[in-house]
Amino acid sequence: MHARTLTLLTLALLGTAHAAPKKVTGYGSLGVVSGKSGGTYTLPLGDSPQSLFYYGAIDNNLGLISQQLFDGLVEFNLATYKIEPALAESWTITEGGTVYTFKLRQGVKWSDGQAFNADDVIFTYRNMIMNPESRAGDPGNFKLGGQNVTISRVDAMTVRFTLPRPAPAFLLQQRYFIMPQHKLARYGQESGAKPGDINTAWPTNVAETEVIGTGPFRLSNYTAGQKVTLTRNPNYWKVDAAGKQLPYLDRLEFLIIRDPQAQVAQFLAGNLDQLNVTGAQFPDLKQKEVAGAPFRVNRSTALFGSPPFVAYNFDAKNPALAKVFSDVRFRRAMQSAVNRERIIDTVYNGLASLPGHGVAPVNKAFYANTTRQLGSFSLEGANSALDAMGLKKRNAAGIRLLPNGQPLELDLTYGTDSAVYPPIATILQSDFAKVGVKVNLKGILSSRLLATGQSGDWEMILHAFGDQPDPELRRPIWQPGGSLYYWHRAPQPARDGDPANTAKMASWEKEIYDIFNKAAVEPNAATRKALYTRWQLIFAQNLPVTPIAKPENIGAVSNRYGNYVYNLGVIPGYNPVPLIYQK
Repeated sequence: MHARTLTLLTLALLGTAHAAPKKVTGYGSLGVVSGKSGGTYTLPLGDSPQSLFYYGAIDNNLGLISQQLFDGLVEFNLATYKIEPALAESWTITEGGTVYTFKLRQGVKWSDGQAFNADDVIFTYRNMIMNPESRAGDPGNFKLGGQNVTISRVDAMTVRFTLPRPAPAFLLQQRYFIMPQHKLARYGQESGAKPGDINTAWPTNVAETEVIGTGPFRLSNYTAGQKVTLTRNPNYWKVDAAGKQLPYLDRLEFLIIRDPQAQVAQFLAGNLDQLNVTGAQFPDLKQKEVAGAPFRVNRSTALFGSPPFVAYNFDAKNPALAKVFSDVRFRRAMQSAVNRERIIDTVYNGLASLPGHGVAPVNKAFYANTTRQLGSFSLEGANSALDAMGLKKRNAAGIRLLPNGQPLELDLTYGTDSAVYPPIATILQSDFAKVGVKVNLKGILSSRLLATGQSGDWEMILHAFGDQPDPELRRPIWQPGGSLYYWHRAPQPARDGDPANTAKMASWEKEIYDIFNKAAVEPNAATRKALYTRWQLIFAQNLPVTPIAKPENIGAVSNRYGNYVYNLGVIPGYNPVPLIYQK
């Protein structure tokens, strides 16, 4: 496609968004109306953030706060989930899809009044997003075919990315939060700091006035273990359809409540105004709504959201277990012992469906129907398959014996402070025992699951990763050697962003590795879909992890508030808070 054609397509996509402030319109179909200013909105937070610096820690609780403090160059349209302008008011794609030039939005200010410009963008990308030492950076997306993507300053309000080759999902990826250079300069490599020093920025005891963003709110107070308070950013760059500055709310409070049942109790008591709930919690809340309780409960088929899975550690410290876990026959056998229908019915109250393999079934652009590959629940089939792979012998307790004579006994790590992980873990433990596999439940806080997985100090884990519109956005998870492909850590490179160790991959992993590399640069949409279809089939056949269910998105909100949007699910957390108003 010619550069001129690409530019015209881009301008057509942009519509009328050409100058600051950005007017938020077009959401009438979602029930959005012009709201009034003022009020406080209270949300739950599952645990205290580990840091106040988004790129310094992989922490979902920090992420929920950060999305109200910071913005990216682009963002999702809440009705269509297509990309539209944010801090970048326009862009062009030229040179056959290898040069992306972003014109930044004029007049945007940081919450302390300083002007936002191209230096902030370049500082953020070089020191955080592209930095292999940044704990929550993403350098792998900025190295294509072993060559680096470069970022350059065209002028004070224009930045340019030059790619070594086309990358169809590149624009979709640029939702990274931009950080203020004037507040973080001393942590940058330009000031002589080491690459890893960036992780020490904004610890939890930092002065609130240091945490500066362009988002709808700014940090007002953080009391560890209790709450995080955000207040309205007077410099926010969005207005509603009538031209009134957003956000409508004056204050946003996050109460730190670890226990899901305690969160529900606080919501029912009126101390929380919004709650994301599970299928297990849905019937009681819906019954109360129907009986006249002052809130409403909404359901939606999930595009986003995190389907749970179980994974086995291919590199387990016990070599006998590691050998069994690495054998696809074992993973297939154990899939037959996963009673998905029971879990969907009893844990989610039927408000979940069979999962995809890395792609949400509602994602028509990329989903390949792999449901039949899940097989059916069959303890007889699981027993026969385990016998066939040579694990016939059992001890007096009925536990199968490994080739070295040890019992086939493993620890299942799961999050105790989740509404769904404990009952799922109990069901798995019960059914696995019926096929001669002893499971010991090892509960930890859900906030520690990812770090535990990446540490390698586990045997079997119950965890979940969120879905995205394009598989490329989940490449660090599903491509062998990726930073989040933690069930088989051996192929991971010494430094994030470097080529993976393909010699340590199974043949099917190598094929998936190649598929993601090809799809990342393939310009033809049909060819990309075919590549990702093949990946999903390999995933279903080899089960790097075993998907369990795809929950619906269910959210409850107090009747005191309007403009609650929950169509395809959260992106993530509690978006779009800037549109919510107190009636």
